[in-house]
Order: sequence, then C-alpha cells, then structure tokens
Amino acid sequence: MRIGELADRAGMTTRTLRYYESRGLLPARRGTNGYRDYDEEDLALLAQIRTLQDFGFDLEETRPFVECLRSGHPEGDSCPASLEVYRKKLAELDGVIARLQEVRDQVGAQLVRAEAAVAPEPRCELASSSSLSSSYDA
Repeated sequence: MRIGELADRAGMTTRTLRYYESRGLLPARRGTNGYRDYDEEDLALLAQIRTLQDFGFDLEETRPFVECLRSGHPEGDSCPASLEVYRKKLAELDGVIARLQEVRDQVGAQLVRAEAAVAPEPRCELASSSSLSSSYDA
C-alpha cells in the first residue's frame, strides 16, 4: 500500500509517517516506481507506536518495541529490551504517583489549616415568631 493509504488506515498523517521514517522507526521500502511501499506489518508497527504514545511513552521509548516487531516477533513487547522499557516507565510512573500523593497530602493539610482558621459565619437569628407574625398582620 502507498503512504496515503497507510496514513488513512493508521489514523495518522503522511507527514507523521515520513517523520517516523526519518527517525528509523518505519522502514523505507520503495517499489520499482519509486513510491513508498507498505504492508500490514507496517500497520501493526504503527498501532504499537500509537498505543505506547497513548500510554505516555515518548517516541524514542517505542524503538525497542518497533525493533522487536521488525525482527519477527508477533508482539512488540516480547523482547528483553521492550520489557526493560516497561520497567523504566513503571518506575517513572511510581515516582510521579508518589509525588502527586505528597502534593495531595500537602493540599489536604493546608485545607484543614485554612478551615480551622476561618471564623464561622455569624448565624442569622430570626426574630421571634411573634414579632414576624405581627409585622405581617399590619
């Protein structure tokens, strides 16, 4: 298939595909007519890249998965280098989660402190019911 069809099927632009090609992530095969030529394996490769990027992986982090697919493995995460990227990403996410928990705890403590410092609003005491009824009677 040509680059336009691949882009349509992958939900990407041809510009993105050319960028991936320049970065060595998408093979640059050319037909006898000089046009880029792609197949279903290239579509699977792009799906792998998109999934990983949706998970927060940067483009360079997808490289071991792409290389794993290109070497003939049915899944991009069935190679040791891919597993190592998963481990690093999990450690990174654990660090972010821990930092977010610290920030949440600090904000919660600030809220408790601020609520304790705020004087309660004065209650609006209604006049006795007899004075209310007499004002309506008039």
